[in-house]
Amino acid sequence: MRKLLLSNDDGVHAPGLRALHDALSAHGRLRVVAPDRDKSGASNSLTLTRPLALTALDNGFYCVDGTPADCVYLGVNGVWDEKPDLVISGINHGSNLGDDVLYSGTVAAAMEGRNLGMAAIAVSLCGARYFETAGRVAATLVGAAESLSLPPRSLLNVNVPDVPWEDIQGVRVTRMGYRGPAAQPMKVKDPRGRERYWIAAVGDNADDGADTDFAAIEAGYVSITPLQTDLTRHAALDDVRNWLDALSNS
Repeated sequence: MRKLLLSNDDGVHAPGLRALHDALSAHGRLRVVAPDRDKSGASNSLTLTRPLALTALDNGFYCVDGTPADCVYLGVNGVWDEKPDLVISGINHGSNLGDDVLYSGTVAAAMEGRNLGMAAIAVSLCGARYFETAGRVAATLVGAAESLSLPPRSLLNVNVPDVPWEDIQGVRVTRMGYRGPAAQPMKVKDPRGRERYWIAAVGDNADDGADTDFAAIEAGYVSITPLQTDLTRHAALDDVRNWLDALSNS
């Protein structure tokens, strides 16, 4: 039976993580390692300034006083004698569409698994109501994961409409869309009268063409986007080389 490592960024007590566990319980031997609190927006950060505590909970889950990437790192590397076959991160409370993936702890947990040589899937619900729908999507994908061949250092980013299962229109393979600039930070005052700032809402969709993850969700489809960890802008390499050549010859 396959060994599945589950994690998230909403924290070990999040209902989305429990829904994912319940949906996958028949698909392998599960181990859950998740942050001890909400770590949304933690991206790929690792905790390097202090040791980490790994704590077993009464329900069999484990929590870590660190980031989602910390959790997967510990879940894969040496804490237990056997490594997982597949890392699944989620079910996130809210979407991870377009360049949300740059900040997402949900995607980062899957990416850490991928970086450590595991196949990996990130699952997000575009809302916070129908976790059972996202769980059924995750179970379907995990059940077929052995027949999927992905290039090295890649993973799947899955977004699920927040609707009942019977209202899902289908599945689309998509590319990332892009958002415009985020809103300005919100200035507030704490109880002592000191100025503080809330990070404000994400920007509006700037690229939500028909083949994007944004468009799929808007139309009621599950969006599956293959992601890679190579951020190199390959099309710009020659432009940068020519620019540097011109500088050296000037």
